Amino acid sequence: MKYVLVTGGVVSGLGKGVTASSIGVVLKACGLRITSIKIDPYLNTDAGTMSPFEHGEVFVLDDGGEVDLDLGNYERFLDVTLTRNNNITTGKIYQSVLEKERRGDYLGKTVQVVPHITDAIKNSIESVAVIPVDGKEGAADVCVIELGGTVGDIESMPFIEALRQLSFSVGQDNFCLVHVSLIPVLGVVGEQKTKPTQHSVRELRALGLTPHLLACRSAQPLLENTKEKLSQFCHVPAGNILNIHDVPNIWHVPLLLRNQNAHLSILKQLNLLDFATTPALQDWTRMAETFDNLTESVRIALVGKYVGLSDSYLSVVKALLHACIACSLKPSIDWIAASDLEDDSARLTPEAHATAWETLRNAACVLVPGGFGDRGVTGMILAAKYARENKVPYLGICLGMQISVIEFARSVLGLERANSNEFDDKTPNPVVIFMPEGSRTHMGNTMRLGSRKTLFQTPDCITSKLYQNSEYVEERHRHRYEVNPEFIGILEKSGLKFFGRDESGNRMEILELPTHPFYVGVQFHPEFKSRPARPSALFLGLILAATGQLEAYLGRHQNGS
Repeated sequence: MKYVLVTGGVVSGLGKGVTASSIGVVLKACGLRITSIKIDPYLNTDAGTMSPFEHGEVFVLDDGGEVDLDLGNYERFLDVTLTRNNNITTGKIYQSVLEKERRGDYLGKTVQVVPHITDAIKNSIESVAVIPVDGKEGAADVCVIELGGTVGDIESMPFIEALRQLSFSVGQDNFCLVHVSLIPVLGVVGEQKTKPTQHSVRELRALGLTPHLLACRSAQPLLENTKEKLSQFCHVPAGNILNIHDVPNIWHVPLLLRNQNAHLSILKQLNLLDFATTPALQDWTRMAETFDNLTESVRIALVGKYVGLSDSYLSVVKALLHACIACSLKPSIDWIAASDLEDDSARLTPEAHATAWETLRNAACVLVPGGFGDRGVTGMILAAKYARENKVPYLGICLGMQISVIEFARSVLGLERANSNEFDDKTPNPVVIFMPEGSRTHMGNTMRLGSRKTLFQTPDCITSKLYQNSEYVEERHRHRYEVNPEFIGILEKSGLKFFGRDESGNRMEILELPTHPFYVGVQFHPEFKSRPARPSALFLGLILAATGQLEAYLGRHQNGS
């Protein structure tokens, strides 16, 4: 197995994930099979209990793993299906070592960070690296490892030491280190400063790791004298100093690397030059350039709880992008804080309230994504009601589906106190209930997670047609509440149809309002399986409906074209 390690220095948030993904794309384009590992030095076992405000979205994998959003980047860029083991955390490592200690596996030994923790890290990396993720048999050729955080962080020290040992044990021809760093420009002087990167590399070398390539983040392309200075003081050949400057969209990053012959430097270090081909990135180039040249846009109202940080809905944003590009459109996302739509906001922050409603009314479609807790729920219900009454295309995902059920029960059935047990455990009309198999005492890894099968009840519905008239669809889930089966009869009698159910037939997965051009709610998260060249069917349907193309698209599809 060959390893490419991507580390970061100076500051966090430099785009190590995109860099690691892009390296994978270029190497894959050279004919190599690629897998990825993300190391997160935090003590959480996984990302499942972390706030989206603090850490961005929780990405869900087929096997139910709740992982860092960077694994979503890997899946989208490399078109692979990763496992929960591809995300290694300090919590997982310490948990495994402590379980061994309690079993007596280390009997008589003093359990220490070195060698026990570092050995566990190495064993985890080596065992995960050989798991095939591209649907083929056998191990991949190259494993791209991203080490989260910044070099010098206390919590990442055991990982740095383990990776140093790994580089020594696998040999120089099997290990390549790419260090991502920042080249700032001071506003007053206007000069590209190399000192922060010099210090970062010095810190890394002091810990026993020497970078083979530098990936320098900057607003503008690096000057030649900047490269020369970096090469001189960081002991990296000038040809191995890559410049990842700001680009119109992240699909240009693999092209940037290719244009700077990053693949040749990495392949040379890994002794793979004789096994690789010239990178075939024609489709990737076309995709990046297509997006740059789009002029028409569609306005999408995204009504959510965590709109203060766009990374909270990263996969939703990417899925919208994929769908819009398939329709030759640029997505224009209007972020609306759900609480700004509520009556209380009209009294406390009238300007924000007026702006939110004006934005909603000007949108071509409405999307209510997933979330937890009662903050902003009333605003989401108002958004769903607006979309339903005004025939505006609506897509509700997870909580967004449950919101549409609550709104329908209140507005159409006249059940004024209809609610979810999540928001009101004493509601007389619990149209959304806690799932029987859920845990009320433990939060981590206790939801209904991962890829599950949804059976269509009829082929004569928009959702089934968008999924190419499938009898079923497999999508990823992350929820602990569900639509109450006891209310299905009365809801369907009043016009809200549940066209998708789980294999038991009791759990509602897809709802539609047949009298509406596009009013769809799904319990699953279709955004997690969206890919640049294969947009999610439901996101595509939303954009087609927003631009008046859905009926023609479905007609063509039914005719087999």
